[in-house]
Amino acid sequence: MIPSGRAKASSVLFKSLNTFLVLTSVTRSTASFSTAAFSVSKKSHSLLSSFRSNTSSSSSRKGRSFLVHPQKIFFTTTAIPMSSSDNSSYKRVKLDNATASSSKVIGTHSGTFQADEAMGVWMLRQTPDYRNAKVVRSRDLEVLEKLDIVIDVGGVYDHSKLRYDHHQREYNEKFTPKLKTPDQERCTKLSASGLVYRHYGKDVIRAYYPSLSDVDLELAYQKLYNSLLEALDAIDTGVEMVPEGVEPLYSDATGLARRVSRFNPRWNEVNENGDKPDMDERFELASAACGDDFIAVMTNIVESDLPARAFVERAVVNRYTTDASGEIISLQSGGLPWRNHLYELEKELNVETQVKFVLYTDVAGVWGV
Repeated sequence: MIPSGRAKASSVLFKSLNTFLVLTSVTRSTASFSTAAFSVSKKSHSLLSSFRSNTSSSSSRKGRSFLVHPQKIFFTTTAIPMSSSDNSSYKRVKLDNATASSSKVIGTHSGTFQADEAMGVWMLRQTPDYRNAKVVRSRDLEVLEKLDIVIDVGGVYDHSKLRYDHHQREYNEKFTPKLKTPDQERCTKLSASGLVYRHYGKDVIRAYYPSLSDVDLELAYQKLYNSLLEALDAIDTGVEMVPEGVEPLYSDATGLARRVSRFNPRWNEVNENGDKPDMDERFELASAACGDDFIAVMTNIVESDLPARAFVERAVVNRYTTDASGEIISLQSGGLPWRNHLYELEKELNVETQVKFVLYTDVAGVWGV
């Protein structure tokens, strides 16, 4: 229920085409609520005008909140799915493991391994040139010199020579584009996985999603780095997640980097024959684990985030057909994630009048705002 003493609620019901919506507007700064039910009709504009006047005093972007009424007094409607043509480019294809392996050889360092080279090797093996390529793990420069491509060892970063190490003293490579403002640098330099992703990341995504448009490919490329690869870079290059002097409230050992580290044999570990585990076999297991995470994150971005973003973009572009004010968008979509997409698109599309109300359906087809 709406808390008494802190809320003002008023309800007005109009009937049109047997379709009803319930609007609930919440402003965090005042914790005030305004509620009304209305139909999709000519009367909705005047009703929404009263909503805007009631909330205009605290309608900053940071203060916006969209909430479904807790009492769930809604009528249901049928969600409108995407057409098959919209879906086709977001279908992941299976890479054929029976395909002949590349004759090229990937090199990386021997000994204890980390997530950055394990991920880097997995990514290279998804590309046509290095599909299922053999890996040689060594620190011998004469051995490495003969290999086709080398990552995380050798002291050289030179794309023209296919050498991707990041341990040089003068090294200062960072992922681009930068963050929210043109002068805001990334927090971390690129590790081995970051360098491989810089040059081959789009090839990896394209291998699994060959029909992606160039625009969607670029979006997926950036989002995948932000969601997965940047953390591996930061961990490998020693960037702390919390500011200096701040004590973490708890320790997390579930992240990919920690999981990869546990594939390294323990100092006293032996197998049933009393022998030390094979480091190269363990590395292969670690690299496969990195691939599992990469595919999981990539699939969520391409098959969920990008179609959702397309829905939101259409709604923003067509917002004046929903309401003449341009402050209302409608998403007949069945529970798609829209908040972050809306905020990003308002900036990208230079939307001057911010969207104040979002009409949407949840996974059950229940309308809310």
